[in-house]
Amino acid sequence: MKDSVKVFGPATVSNVGPGFDLLGFALEQPGDEIIIRRNNHLGLQLINKTPFELPADPGKNISAVAARALLNALNASEDFDIIFTKKIKPGSGIGSSAASCAAAVVGINELLGAPLTPEELIPFAMKGEMVASGSRHADNIAPALLGGFTLIRGYDPIDIKHLPYPDDLWCTVVHPELEIKTLESRQLIPDHVKLKTALEQCGNLAGLVAGLATGDYPLISRSVTDRFAEPYRILQIPGYDDLRKKALDAGSVGTGLSGSGPSVFSLCRGAELAESVGKIKSAHFKHHQIPCHIYVSKVSEAGCRIV
Repeated sequence: MKDSVKVFGPATVSNVGPGFDLLGFALEQPGDEIIIRRNNHLGLQLINKTPFELPADPGKNISAVAARALLNALNASEDFDIIFTKKIKPGSGIGSSAASCAAAVVGINELLGAPLTPEELIPFAMKGEMVASGSRHADNIAPALLGGFTLIRGYDPIDIKHLPYPDDLWCTVVHPELEIKTLESRQLIPDHVKLKTALEQCGNLAGLVAGLATGDYPLISRSVTDRFAEPYRILQIPGYDDLRKKALDAGSVGTGLSGSGPSVFSLCRGAELAESVGKIKSAHFKHHQIPCHIYVSKVSEAGCRIV
């Protein structure tokens, strides 16, 4: 019987243009690394070995909330240490909370003999994500657990579908040193939209799903447009419209906010173009005197995994 496991939880891009709360995909890098270790019934204990401040209270730490939900559902009497050794910066817009929640439930499930499938772990990881964002959504959690592109068709009950996508689809993500909390960012979005806006959003989401499934890059490019959330969130990103235009002019097939921001993703055909677009986006924030990090990654077929 294993006493501990180390789990990698990948970063994710959510919303993906028109897929607000419904669409996301996993990245190969960056990600969280968490060690889950049996601790002889000492309760859920949190040990942070990262440079980021994380809640030490198990009732407020999202990974512990997800872990406790899983343990309660399985009627498990064991307790565990959750040791954070590598962390995506919180508030970065690339699924920091989802990576931690997903890694925690995957690790505990593994030490308990893997009674649940990755799909069955989604509702428990969502419990932690809800603490972080104040809403019940899985567009980061699902790809973090399952990998690839995932579509959340519905939430009651949760209905998730893996989507096919082109083999040469890469992504570059620029993360400027600006912190935007998901909960605060969601409050910028109005509760109601016009019928015309809703129809445009539906058309873009359908077009994006069809474009991914058929490898139709021009259709993907026409469809990566968000009419729900992005218009209200881009004011937090200096020069966002100019940045998006530069990325598209350079060959990106779709550019938008990753999650609630501040990270900005660009889908690209191939690694070379993704690297080139990344340099353009980095130069944009350098011009605005904002430090940033660039991640260039193929869309990851794998979700959380034991390392």
